Amino acid sequence: MKPVTILYAEDDETLAFLTKDNLEQSGYEVVHCADGNLCMQTFRESAFDLCILDIMLPKKDGFEIAAEIRALNTEIPIIFLSAKTLKEDRIKGLKLGADDYLVKPFSIEELILKIEIFLKRSQKTSAVEKSIYTIGKYQFDSNNFLVFNEKEKTTLTQRESELLKLFLDNKNKVLKREEILKALWGDDDYFMGRSLDVFISRLRKILADEKSISIENLHGIGFKFAVLS
Repeated sequence: MKPVTILYAEDDETLAFLTKDNLEQSGYEVVHCADGNLCMQTFRESAFDLCILDIMLPKKDGFEIAAEIRALNTEIPIIFLSAKTLKEDRIKGLKLGADDYLVKPFSIEELILKIEIFLKRSQKTSAVEKSIYTIGKYQFDSNNFLVFNEKEKTTLTQRESELLKLFLDNKNKVLKREEILKALWGDDDYFMGRSLDVFISRLRKILADEKSISIENLHGIGFKFAVLS
């Protein structure tokens, strides 16, 4: 069986060596790149199952890389590892389509756990049959992460697609905030909650022209994907 292959971009030689070594000891095949241009060239030339990106890279930063990767592949999990601790940086990374954002110094055990979670989700997503939902004048292809109609098409990230599918499978029902977080992330900590707010804001914007639906915020409880009959 082919090992899981990870694209790893990090310019700190010591950290890169230690992280790569630990991941390889856990059975992963790791291709390391020390700058952004090499990272994108390598991504285009080979097939990968997951990407781990530093942000402050020479030649092309991690934000630029994530945006380019998402333009080519909407499904592959992306994890940021960065010393940038500002909330704005984390939100920017998630908006670009990253699945998670770990702040340095990080625990290698936590990183491996995140990798396992995202790989299971991506494999599950690729294994299910194509599923189409109708949202008023829009169609939602949950297997290909697309919201579209005859005039426009929007590509979602995997996490946005999972969230929208969860809402549609539970339309007109109240979903507690912690239930959503555990369903999508397996955890309900503060930073995951902030990420959830980012994704909900984006879904509201994408579906803003469809007046038959709304994502209601129930303060202190959670959300309801309301659909008018």
